[in-house]
Parts: sequence; structure tokens; C-alpha cells
Amino acid sequence: MQLNAIIVDDEEYSRKSLFFLIDGYCPKVKIRGIAKSVQEARQMLKSNEIDLVFLDIAMPNEDGFGLLPDLQKNSGSVIFTTAHNQYALRALKASAVDYLLKPVDIDELNEAIEKAVVWKGLNQTNSTNIPDHSLQLNSLEENLNEIKKITKLNLPHLNGFNILNVNSIIYVEADSNYSIFHLEDQGRLVVSKHLKEYEEILINTGFSRIHKSTIINLKHLKNYSNKNGLIVSMSDRSEHTVSRRRVSDFLETVRLFYNNE
Repeated sequence: MQLNAIIVDDEEYSRKSLFFLIDGYCPKVKIRGIAKSVQEARQMLKSNEIDLVFLDIAMPNEDGFGLLPDLQKNSGSVIFTTAHNQYALRALKASAVDYLLKPVDIDELNEAIEKAVVWKGLNQTNSTNIPDHSLQLNSLEENLNEIKKITKLNLPHLNGFNILNVNSIIYVEADSNYSIFHLEDQGRLVVSKHLKEYEEILINTGFSRIHKSTIINLKHLKNYSNKNGLIVSMSDRSEHTVSRRRVSDFLETVRLFYNNE
């Protein structure tokens, strides 16, 4: 059994690398199209019979979850492919076949495709046409057991990914549409994604957004004072202002963080 599939991802490197993996190592899948956005993917679903979608989640304008109603109309299955494991619970609720973290591992990719093949077979033999989501739920529950706490972050750039230990991040600052990661080895990484996306990923892992342009890692917080507004000092000797409207949230986050340490 062969699956007709499309790839949906806004990052060129991710699209190309996943295509080459599937084309070279996954004979049960035929890629029928590659989309840069959910809108492009919708058009492909209208003009092609698609069994499977490899779907990124964090994309500009509309995230991958916006495509799910269209997939349901076409009886297609989805394998989420994302660098951000905070989406695992939503993927579970969406009853995806599987959930793969970037950079995609070839063995995990093949396992996910085997599940999609089984799922297609179940749909074909189900005379009531009522989907049985137990296969997807079991698969994602297994994945969730391995994704309890974020310890690494995959940061995309033009030629691939940088995989960071989150403890090495001192703070992240916004620069227009970019996020700049300041690291404990005095290095910097510039990523072409909004700070808001990383706030959603890091906010429950010991980080605090203290300003519209700054997220700090509380593990690197050295002290804070309120002589002229609330100022925090970090392990790299940088200082940052906590915006007035975020002071209460910051102090509560610090209290909870150190009570749980």
C-alpha cells in the first residue's frame, strides 16, 4: 500500500530535508506536493487525493492546526513535524497519527509512516466510516511520556538547526521579526521567529517574560532591585528592566521557581 502525501512547512530547509528523507528511505510514501503555508496546502487537498500530510505547526499567519478541518473532510491523516514539543498535548487531542520533533529521525519517521499505513487500512475496512482514533492516541501517549519536560530547543536557521540545552540560554530578546538568544558561553544565535513563539515554549520551564522584548532564564538570575523601577541582573552581567505591568507576574514566577527548586 502506498500513501499519497504532501509536506506543509514554512521553512525551506525543513521542507527539503524531509522530502529527501521520504524520497530516499520511505518507499511507501509518494510526495504529491510541497506547501509553504496552510493556505497552499488547502488548495492541494482540493485538487489531489491525499492520504497523509506531514504538517508543521508553528507557521506565520495560520498554524498547522488550522488545516485539520480540511483533512477531516478528505479522510486524510496527519503526522505533525515540529521543533517545538510544547504542542504535543494539542497534537494528542487532534488525534494525529504521530508527532515528530525536528530534526526528524529516519527510524522514527518510518515508524510513523507504518502507523499511517495501518490507519489507512483500518479506514478502508471500517464499514461504518466512523474513525477509530485509538491507534493515534496510543502512539501520541507514548510520545508524550518521552516529552514531559523541555530540556533542549531546536532553533532553525538557513542551513539546518542548532540544538541548545535550555539551561545554556541566559535571555532572549526581540529584534523586529527575529529572536536573539544570548548564551552562557557569550555566544548569540539569531532566529527568524517572533519572541512570542518562544515565550509559549519556555514559559513553564524556568523562564519569565519581563518585557515585550525580553525573556530571561531564572537559572541565570543573579539579583533584582527596585531603586529606579525593577531591574534584573543576569549571570553575564547584563541588566534588564521589568516592565511595570509585568512586575507582579515576574515576582510570582520567581517565588514559585525557587520554591520548586
